[in-house]
Amino acid sequence: MSDVATTPLPALTAKDFATDQEVRWCPGCGDYSILKQVQTILPQTGIPRENIVIISGIGCSSRFPYYMNTFGMHSIHGRATAIASGLKATRPELSVWIVTGDGDGLSIGGNHTIHLLRRNFDVNILLFNNQIYGLTKGQYSPTSEEHKVTKSTPFGSIDHPFNPLALAMGADASFVARSMDRDPKHLQQMLLRSHGHHGASFLEIYQNCNIFNDGAFEIYTEKGSKMEEVLFLEQGQPLLYGANKDKGIKLDGYKPQLVNLADGHSADDLWIHDEKDFFKAQILTRFFDNPATLGHYPRPFGVFFSADRPTYEDGMRLQLEDAIATKGKGDLNKLLEGKETWVIE
Repeated sequence: MSDVATTPLPALTAKDFATDQEVRWCPGCGDYSILKQVQTILPQTGIPRENIVIISGIGCSSRFPYYMNTFGMHSIHGRATAIASGLKATRPELSVWIVTGDGDGLSIGGNHTIHLLRRNFDVNILLFNNQIYGLTKGQYSPTSEEHKVTKSTPFGSIDHPFNPLALAMGADASFVARSMDRDPKHLQQMLLRSHGHHGASFLEIYQNCNIFNDGAFEIYTEKGSKMEEVLFLEQGQPLLYGANKDKGIKLDGYKPQLVNLADGHSADDLWIHDEKDFFKAQILTRFFDNPATLGHYPRPFGVFFSADRPTYEDGMRLQLEDAIATKGKGDLNKLLEGKETWVIE
């Protein structure tokens, strides 16, 4: 055995995750902020760059792998989730990140997204939602609001939009969260929480497209309105919001009610957030829909739901180990023959 001491590798920094490629998004695009926050948090994970893979589909967000000094793949429209599933199944030790958009991940790739979530591969999905098709120059997307006037809907969209987090909950995602491009600290927290979850994490990121849909989320990002319109979810804490934390939400059975603490209510009366409560998470995702019919609620940001559930690759590994231990070497001919045969005389 050698007596030579092993020299520890230097700690990585955000700059170590940046490539020499020119970042080519429109000036002012929210993607710049998201890229910066991902590069900032990855050194904190302690994972070597060679064990990190960024996989994208098609769209503005899908340029991401070029700008990350890790392994990566700019793949097929809507199919990043399928490619990432295959990679994770064969190389479960890798940290796999899927970068997609509301068009790529919820339109042509919608089926792949929901099936990855139900299978619960241990990967991280970052869904950039700008409520528009940016790369193809401004058509409406699956998350565009009703009556949205775009190049493909000159009289206004008649489609009912997807609610991404409600969709994820319906697919039995084991981790569901939301953040925004213009709140770097919160986005970093959500990225780290997504990475720390063992299973498929689904993080929706409100991302401003300042060319084709500028200001879509302005009410949640601007100082003048943010504190009155945003509800930051914190585990074990009451649902409070407002510039002075003087507004809150309580539950009447399973019906949420907006209250003002100045009217005699206290924080003890309010709904206490529990990330493990599947049913309450469903309600929180619906602080989204048409205020004309459901009322106007603040938009929640943070971790809606987090649950421990076996991952697909763990189950596959156990199945293979059991097959080898109990049955020994496989017989391909018997497998192809199946269990049902017919003898024709």
